[in-house]
Amino acid sequence: MSLETQPAGQRPVGPTGTGYDEVTLARLTADAHQIVARYPQARSALLPMLHLVQSEDGYVSRSGITFCAGVLDLTPAEVSAVATFYTQYKRRPNGEYTVGVCTNTLCAIMGGDEIFDELSEHLGIGHDETTDDGAVTLERIECNAACDYAPVMMVNWEFFDQQTPVSARGVVDDLRLGKDVAPTRGASSVCSFKQMSRVLAGFTDGRADEGVGAGEPTTRGTRLAREHGWTAGADGPGGTGAEDQTPDEDAPAQGGGAADATPSTGAEQSSAERTEETPADTSPATTTSTDEPAPAADEKTEPAAADTTSTTTEGER
Repeated sequence: MSLETQPAGQRPVGPTGTGYDEVTLARLTADAHQIVARYPQARSALLPMLHLVQSEDGYVSRSGITFCAGVLDLTPAEVSAVATFYTQYKRRPNGEYTVGVCTNTLCAIMGGDEIFDELSEHLGIGHDETTDDGAVTLERIECNAACDYAPVMMVNWEFFDQQTPVSARGVVDDLRLGKDVAPTRGASSVCSFKQMSRVLAGFTDGRADEGVGAGEPTTRGTRLAREHGWTAGADGPGGTGAEDQTPDEDAPAQGGGAADATPSTGAEQSSAERTEETPADTSPATTTSTDEPAPAADEKTEPAAADTTSTTTEGER
């Protein structure tokens, strides 16, 4: 079977084309075949394969792009388009630890901006920059769905909850000293950027059961519900104990009648069929009849005929 007729995902890519030595290429190719086998179409494997090459090179290198393109039967331009779209894919060498500070609304209000500013000054780098020793890349990041632990800092996407400028600086200093640093939740220590990239490519590191699980803010509601005998069913607080029923669309809403009911799409209170109420709605300058076309500019508009249905006088009856 020639190279051109081999299915995508099984095609070898020569060391000359990728820049990888034969041993590295063989290992990456074996891993790539496992990834491709998860999907009905080979090109669907591109995202985890980009993580795979990051686990080798520490970023999405030119060699990595060529490798992905060759295995998946894509052009380098197609691979690059995906790699430049997502911020988790790095196009230049990344630090051993990606330190991301959430500065979205809640974390910012709770001190996220102060944490980022402190780390930026302490490390001497800004957003998406790496320290000279290659240890830390600093980022402002978007919400990581941990708002109940704000402000949150991530290290290689492991959670460090309820941080302060002082505690965040301590975490970064320990990382740079080579110490084992445990996240607030998750594995018992933070792994390297390359190791995390391999996990994101879909290869387990065997550490799923390590460390601490859900934190106090997450478990508090469950504990209160258990203590008070609350359930999520209809027989919970305020429930009637009846089985769930499909609501009667014709029945008035609770608490007051039809005015309280939420109008359906296209109903009277919907913008699709709203009643003309404002002066702009009824002004001749802003309304156009849909029954008759507007007169041409050179046509004269005749005055309206008298209303033939007007009320007659008493003497005309």
